[in-house]
Amino acid sequence: MFFDIILLLIGFIVIIKSSDILVDAASSLALKLKVPKMLIALTIVAFGTCAPEVAISFQSVSAGNGAIAFGNVVGSCIVNILLIIGLASFIHPIRVKHATIKKELPLLSIVTSVFSILMLDRVFNPLTRSSFSRADALILMLLFLMFVLYLVQMLFRRDSNDTEDVRIKYPPVVSALLLLGSIILIALSSDLIVDSAQNIARAMHISEKIITMFVIVVGTSLPEMIMTITSASKGEFDMAIGNIIGTNIFNICIVLGLPILIYGDIPLIGFGLIDIGMVFLSSTLLFIFARSERVINKKESIVMLVIFALYYIYLLF
Repeated sequence: MFFDIILLLIGFIVIIKSSDILVDAASSLALKLKVPKMLIALTIVAFGTCAPEVAISFQSVSAGNGAIAFGNVVGSCIVNILLIIGLASFIHPIRVKHATIKKELPLLSIVTSVFSILMLDRVFNPLTRSSFSRADALILMLLFLMFVLYLVQMLFRRDSNDTEDVRIKYPPVVSALLLLGSIILIALSSDLIVDSAQNIARAMHISEKIITMFVIVVGTSLPEMIMTITSASKGEFDMAIGNIIGTNIFNICIVLGLPILIYGDIPLIGFGLIDIGMVFLSSTLLFIFARSERVINKKESIVMLVIFALYYIYLLF
């Protein structure tokens, strides 16, 4: 157990430092290429920090245990907004650009709303078995295609706020290498943290339910958590909010949709209206709070954190 504690501490040190480098490298690359930082956050950063969820989803669905994949995605979507944005905006209020409120956040709301509706099989037909089918996965993939088309359009958009005469910390090649290296280190250190935490929890005879809820779901969201908090503290608000928007869209459409499309239907065992409602509520709150003076402030962050705490207390009991 002592060895696991040491590994846990090493994992946290590596993931925090890697996230710090990732933010600087991504910002430098965006400035040098003269593309919006939001584009880098929605793509490279968001997809990179999804690595733990991708691994768990494909492994569990291919092994016939789709409930883990589904629970991880549902849990991550809720954690990413209510816990991570809540913590980040509590530490430093997050400013949200007008373009984000008009474009990126509505995209997230559309994807989340459709995802929530697709989970309501038994509501529409009480006699049917709740499941997530290949047809559902195909709808998610089409939504992701819509997202990709938006990203292509964004690629040709120039944002003067991002291309002003600002000191660029790293040259392009160094930025790209640091970006790749930090993403790899974040993925490896998050695995180390999850494995060590699971071993410590089992040694302390903590239940599997608690391990799944706190270690796996929250543990695999650590890359997004450290990245978002680091970005907000550095004033890189596009990176902070864009990372979460991109991650949730990627989680729903690719992390869940792609393995189901490949391996087939999965039953929705243990998921109820409360869980579905929380997924929808989290993205709705993010949109509402972002629209209020274009800032997610400390009071709003407390609301997010309280709702998150109440939801996890509900899960425990």
